[in-house]
Parts: sequence; structure tokens; C-alpha cells
Amino acid sequence: MLAANVKTDVIDADAHVVENERVWDYLEAGEEKYRPTLVAEPDNPERQHWVLDGEDLGPKFPSPNEKQSEEHVKRFGREVGTPVQARELSDVTQRLRHMDALGIDVQVLYNSLWLRPLTRRPEVEIALCWSWNRWLADVWKLGENRLRWTCVVPALTPTEAAPQIRFAKEHGAVGVCVRPFGRGKLMTDPFYYPIYDEAERLDIPVTVHIANGNPDLFNLLNNESGGGFSTFRVPTVTACYALIMSEIPRVFAKLRWGFIETSSQWVPWVVHEAVRRSLGGKHPVSMNCFRDYGIYVSTQTDDDFSYVISYAGEENLVIGTDYGHGDTSSELNAISRFKAMEGLSPQVKRKILSDNPRRFYGI
Repeated sequence: MLAANVKTDVIDADAHVVENERVWDYLEAGEEKYRPTLVAEPDNPERQHWVLDGEDLGPKFPSPNEKQSEEHVKRFGREVGTPVQARELSDVTQRLRHMDALGIDVQVLYNSLWLRPLTRRPEVEIALCWSWNRWLADVWKLGENRLRWTCVVPALTPTEAAPQIRFAKEHGAVGVCVRPFGRGKLMTDPFYYPIYDEAERLDIPVTVHIANGNPDLFNLLNNESGGGFSTFRVPTVTACYALIMSEIPRVFAKLRWGFIETSSQWVPWVVHEAVRRSLGGKHPVSMNCFRDYGIYVSTQTDDDFSYVISYAGEENLVIGTDYGHGDTSSELNAISRFKAMEGLSPQVKRKILSDNPRRFYGI
């Protein structure tokens, strides 16, 4: 399935699509009643929310306009602006041209809508997941094998995930995206084991992208003081620690795990905590637990790489641009900035830009 002439010199390990209404054209007959619609905020027409049966499913991910992008570059030195047709993938060719300009050979695409609580109805979630996955399968066909992706799965009914994961892998997917917290459950709960069992069987990694699928936790943490740090990043780091301390690395010994868009500064803290708290236990954790358990972490250019590498190793780090978004993780020029960094050898840079993501995603 992987074309022999596809370059994989630089892999953007965390890029996004911003969903538009065209995504739901892939709903099957009889599922139109589940079709979300976009409704503008009364006092801010440019900000739209996905609505289904009167229930707010969350906002269409806001992307900066040209003026906001210019201000962002001046203030932070990070480029975040992307053409709307490229980030929404209504023009795949434009996306590929932009990747060429950024020095990116392959992008791994993540969703934007599933970053927060979605629907509480299992039948709706199943239909929406299928529609999204079919849409990305068609994007992959148009993308010259340069747009790989991570599928979404019905977290309310994990036993229904297997056919979607199989379909996704057959159509260019290189990961199964799960949220660190679902409705009342942490991702380490055995409730989700059917997802992990199928992922391991198909040799496709589980990617834990920053998100928060628990409505109560989301509402508690989503405040002005905590912002995206408490709402999304902290739960994801908590999930990684829980994974290390759980039985999962032994139950699913061949499964690879990725923690995406969290930066990597937290890795030494989690390793220290896991090692210390497991001392004297039945399964003591090693300082090399990220390597031993096949855990990969996406980095940012302002991470302290020497410090992080001393705990995570050189083989388990990747880097991404967060293409399509405009938050604190977004950095379109991440690749060029990383290549120009001092203090890292060309060999280590090659691993983070290419070798590690190729191994992790199976590209």
C-alpha cells in the first residue's frame, strides 16, 4: 500500500484537519438525522459551533486570520496561519504545496472536533466516526500517500471499534486516536481493551492526543486561569503516568503508544514519579520505561531536549507543527527551527524528524 517513491525524510507527527460540513456527506442513508450543523454565535458570527438536536458539540476549531497570524509571529516568533482550503482539506493539492514550502514530506493528520466531549449517544458517535473516517480515507487517496491519518473510534462502545480500525488501516491510517479521559473513565480502564486489542493485532499504534472527553472534568478545568493547560495537557500527562503504572504494558506488550501535543518537558517528572512509586511493588518501573513500553512523545522546539532525552532517550521523540490550529502548540516553522537548533547532533535530529515517527507510525 505504501508507494515506493514516497519520501519520508521529514514527517510532521502532529498535524490537523479542521472539519467543515462536507465531512458529514459521508453519513450513510438513514443517518442524516445525526448530521451536525454549524451555528454562528449571535455576538460573534465568525465563531461557529457544531450543533446536533439542540446540543452544542463544541466549536469549529478557530483558526487565526491573516492579521492575527501576523501579530502572532511578531509576538511569539511562531507561524500559525494556514489557508482555509488547506486546513479544511477542501483543496488537497493546496495542502501538499504548503507542505512542500514548509519542508514537510509526510503529515500525520489528527481531528479537531473530538478534542472535547462530543455526543452522549452511542449510535450517533458510531455514525459520526464512520463518516469522519471515510472522509479521511478519500483525503488519503488524493494525497499522494503524503497525508496519513489517525482514525477516530466510538469510545462509548469500544466493541464497535474493530471494523472502523480495520477500514482505517486499509485506507492509509497510521494510528488510532483516543482521548485521555472519556465519559467517566480514564483511557487505562479495561472498558477500552477491545480498541487496544484490535490495534495490537493490526500493528497500528494508539495515539493519545491532548483532549478531554469527560464533560464534568472539562467543565471543571476549562476556566480562564487554567486554560488549555489544565483542560487538555494535564489530563494527557496523567493518562501517560496511569498507562505506565497499569497492567496495560504487559497485557498489550507489542502495542506502541504516542502522547501527542503535550510538549515533552513533563517526561522526567512522570518517569521519576513512576519509578519512585513503584519501588517495592510487584512490577517496578524502570528509568527506561518509555523505551521499554513503546511510548513516544511529541516535542516542541522550545523543549529542553538534552534534559528530556536523558529520560526518554533519543528513539522515542517526534515533532509536529500542529498544522491548522493557532494555539500555543502551533508552530508551522517548527521543522526549519528544529533543523537550525544548536546542541543536537545531525543524527539525533534525523531520528526525531524521520526515523522515530516512521517507526512509531509504521510509515
